[in-house]
Amino acid sequence: MPYNRVVPADWESRLENWLAHGVIDADAAERIRVWERGQARTQGLRWPTLLALVCGAVLLCAGVLLFVSAHWDQLSPTQRISVVLLAVASFHAGGAAVAGRFEALSVAMHAVGTVALGAGIATAGQVFNLREHWPSAVLLWAMGATFGWLLLRHWTQAAIAAILAPWWLAGEWVARHPNDTLPVAAGVCALSFTYLSARRSAADSALRKALGWIGGLALLPAAAITAADSWMGTPFQSDDLPAWALAAGVPVGLAFLMRGRDMLWNAAAVFWTLVLAALAGGRADSLGVYFWCAIGSVGLSLCGIHDGRPERINLGIAAFACTVFAFYFSSVMDKLGRSASLMGLGVLFLGGGWVLERTRRRLMAHIRGEAA
Repeated sequence: MPYNRVVPADWESRLENWLAHGVIDADAAERIRVWERGQARTQGLRWPTLLALVCGAVLLCAGVLLFVSAHWDQLSPTQRISVVLLAVASFHAGGAAVAGRFEALSVAMHAVGTVALGAGIATAGQVFNLREHWPSAVLLWAMGATFGWLLLRHWTQAAIAAILAPWWLAGEWVARHPNDTLPVAAGVCALSFTYLSARRSAADSALRKALGWIGGLALLPAAAITAADSWMGTPFQSDDLPAWALAAGVPVGLAFLMRGRDMLWNAAAVFWTLVLAALAGGRADSLGVYFWCAIGSVGLSLCGIHDGRPERINLGIAAFACTVFAFYFSSVMDKLGRSASLMGLGVLFLGGGWVLERTRRRLMAHIRGEAA
């Protein structure tokens, strides 16, 4: 086989599809993965090339947006919509033009085109004075990203859709209940864990890796917002049941599709999130909230040990540290004098950091030992 052949970017997703439908068995799938990666190493992109592609795509998006915003007032409505639509078409046309010669550049160009689609939808709504309901625009954007994924099978399109679809659901609820955001925060928290748990092994597809990054970046902030959110009266009112059903059902259903029977860990994470929401409302500084957050941190690390995923152990340790520091600042520090509080904070940083690092290393050694 010549070394200059082009390996399709979506071969891993196709392989998973064949495996799911019984076209090939697990042993054949593993042999295909080993062979394809061996071929890809001979022509794989180095990190400077990947960095250049990412920076180029981001700068290109920023430049287009800056150009349009700088000349926005001088453009007529027809010119505005034409410029934005031309940008969307140009990016996708460029991606199609280089698809057979530089696959990574094609993926980046199509991703930029899908991002620019959001600007096109917003511009169309403004120019034609459409009804002001911003979640509908996000829905159209998510549909565009989903169609792009179905057509191209690029992981970037699916990752964009994975961000936009929950954004649309959250927007629909907030638009109707602006003072009741707790179901949204809880749903994002549970879905973040589902995305994080998409990672299973080093052989994961690019889409699973992207979902893992999205979930890892969103999990701790979403949990903190859930713990700090407030509710009036009963946290689970009858009017809120559809929102809570989606907040719990969507993460569990998606986890079942990605993890099968191991989705029990995700069901436990949803249960933890619902209990946190019930404990927190209006009493984010209560001892029960901190205790429950500490339990969640331990559970996240245990899930990492079960699946052999070090990033979940690291996140669990980080979540436990954040819980301890938040408890100290909110419930202990104001009861001490200025000098005593600073000394206590220093001891907490030094001693707590040492203990947590030793614990993290032991857990990492545990999963390495099991892998060996």
